[in-house]
Amino acid sequence: MSYLPENPIQKAQLMLDLIANRQEAIAGNVANMDTPNYVRKDVEFSQYLNTMNGSLETQLSKKLGPSGVIEPREQTLSVTDELAIAQKNSMLYSVAARQLSSVVTQMKTVINVGS
Repeated sequence: MSYLPENPIQKAQLMLDLIANRQEAIAGNVANMDTPNYVRKDVEFSQYLNTMNGSLETQLSKKLGPSGVIEPREQTLSVTDELAIAQKNSMLYSVAARQLSSVVTQMKTVINVGS
């Protein structure tokens, strides 16, 4: 069972947290590149995003996999691949941060109009 917030700020926070968790997994993969028997880890979280009813969430869920936990992946580790994933993850983080900024701007507008 996953926690799916209704509040747009909480949704953006969840996305940012999940993307940050993925970045930690990627960093661990790169750090353990030469560790014998190390199994690559990844964070996939489309199950959270599929139910958030927004275009950003729909677009992100198409790019990401099925769960919000760090899962082992039976794949060969490649620094090039991990860095490419890290760069894509960084772009997703920027998009999610802009989404959060947009929500805050909308809230400020509502507050100012209501005053």
